[in-house]
Amino acid sequence: MSRIAKKPVVIPSGVEVSVNGRTVSVKGPKGTVTLHLHKRVRVAQQDSALVFDSKPELDIGMMMAGTMRALINNMITGVSRGFERRLELVGVGYRAQVRDKVLNLTLGYSHPIDYPIPQGVTIETPSQTEVVVKGVDKQLVGHVAAQIRAFRPPEPYKGKGVKYVGERIIRKEAKKK
Repeated sequence: MSRIAKKPVVIPSGVEVSVNGRTVSVKGPKGTVTLHLHKRVRVAQQDSALVFDSKPELDIGMMMAGTMRALINNMITGVSRGFERRLELVGVGYRAQVRDKVLNLTLGYSHPIDYPIPQGVTIETPSQTEVVVKGVDKQLVGHVAAQIRAFRPPEPYKGKGVKYVGERIIRKEAKKK
């Protein structure tokens, strides 16, 4: 079995985990998330921890046990603390604004971009050049942040575009005459 799957997942106080057959449901102060387990992985709840096991004769079960453990650990973290990705808009005239359930982006194109905010994610704009994507599901938060970044990825000459906060853009030198 993988080394990650051997570690039990500790359930913090305020979080309820229920295992019904192949479905694991996690409920906490920030929301509820469910996951369907792989058929080769078994989960058992012992006191305030989840223990993972797989059928020993198959390699896929050993691999999937670690994956399922990581996914359930992310679910528990999401419902207790939540996840967030911060984006920064770099460029003259680049700005973002949230109206109703739509993120309005002005990124130097001839038209504004209206991005409908998906269910399960909240988007905030503390300033015109900052976008904060928050949610319970780590995969969904990362996916939405990547979709917003894809509208205008940072370019290597001036660094203009939508980038993650703390992302390092490798700059190229301009052509010389």
